[in-house]
Amino acid sequence: MSHLPIYLDHHATTPLDARVLDAMMPYLTDRFGNAASRNHVFGWQAEEAVELARAEVAMLIGADKKEIIFTSGATESINLALKGVAEAYVSKGNHIITNAAEHRCVLDTCNHLKKLGFDITILSVRKDGTVDPDDVRKAITDKTILISIMMANNEIGSINPIQKIGEVAREKNIFFHSDIVQAAGKISVDVNDLNLDLASISAHKFHGPKGVGALFVRQKNPRIKPIAQMDGGGHEKEMRSGTLNVPGIVGLGKAAFLCKSEFDSDFWHDFNLRNKLYETIVKQLDQFHLNGAEIDSADMIKKFNSAEEASKHIRRLPNNLNISFEQTKSESIMIAMKEVAMSSGSACTSALPEPSHVLRAVGISDELAKGSLRFGIGRTNTPEEIDYVGRRLVEVVKKLRSESLHVHSS
Repeated sequence: MSHLPIYLDHHATTPLDARVLDAMMPYLTDRFGNAASRNHVFGWQAEEAVELARAEVAMLIGADKKEIIFTSGATESINLALKGVAEAYVSKGNHIITNAAEHRCVLDTCNHLKKLGFDITILSVRKDGTVDPDDVRKAITDKTILISIMMANNEIGSINPIQKIGEVAREKNIFFHSDIVQAAGKISVDVNDLNLDLASISAHKFHGPKGVGALFVRQKNPRIKPIAQMDGGGHEKEMRSGTLNVPGIVGLGKAAFLCKSEFDSDFWHDFNLRNKLYETIVKQLDQFHLNGAEIDSADMIKKFNSAEEASKHIRRLPNNLNISFEQTKSESIMIAMKEVAMSSGSACTSALPEPSHVLRAVGISDELAKGSLRFGIGRTNTPEEIDYVGRRLVEVVKKLRSESLHVHSS
């Protein structure tokens, strides 16, 4: 088995793929040019590398390379999408629709816009954490200018019916943004098939470097021009000023290329290991609650011709498992299993004492939410690691419950 500790927190971040680092290294050393310096070879090299990465990111999500705007990560992309569209199209309306299980970045950005006078509708979600397209339709008014619904939830892995929501948005001529951070590289993403107008992405969620991301901005049918949230030299079609992070962008592009070219093997690797861990829990523990959509069975999805096709029909990210254990606390489990990296919620909110807003949104009680654990499988995990984690988890939960029972009986 691999050396301890074992990393099972791939929704928070992923290890940098060695091939990504190799692609980045020349641009951290001798190819150090500024991509905006267009009068010498150093600048030309940098610009060429950036444009190759732009094409690689576009290919991953089915976009045109001219529709990719580089940013510092998903947080900036989401801010640019929501604030940029709100500011640019306020003359058409001031109403934005999102949902209660979104990442805090979307909810906090909407809260900021609310303070500026925008009308925000936060839809409730179904028990599995997904948004009902009919609820989106009912929420639309003649003032609605933007809908923002994440493709896959970062905590419970549930996959939203983005294509159907996009059809509603198209029908009503409303811009549609999606946080595709957890979906990109894990399930099939095609911005045209999904009817997306804007989509936010982050490199470090699929084995790229931290501090770099992208925003897809549709350029035709319809063409969108969010107002820049950072002023300066007018880089990135005047949507995001600032000297481009060439090494980071090269890393994002290489990571996207690897996800696209190795999609089948990555998908089945994550799916099989996740199901293996879940089966161990089901067989050896009771009194637990699966949070989010049901676990897709291998028999159901193996009937599809490819992993890409199969991924369009699953209800939950192939690498996600989120479970609440009764009669114990997630904090106690994590302390007892220090050799395994996992989490009790999203990385952005893990320091907060209150239960996850996502679990609250799907109706999980605060008490049960305090016993929830999120496992995120990744490219580097092995079957031996999953066997170890399964054994340890069963052992620790049983021990903690026994100790709790002993305390209460005495």
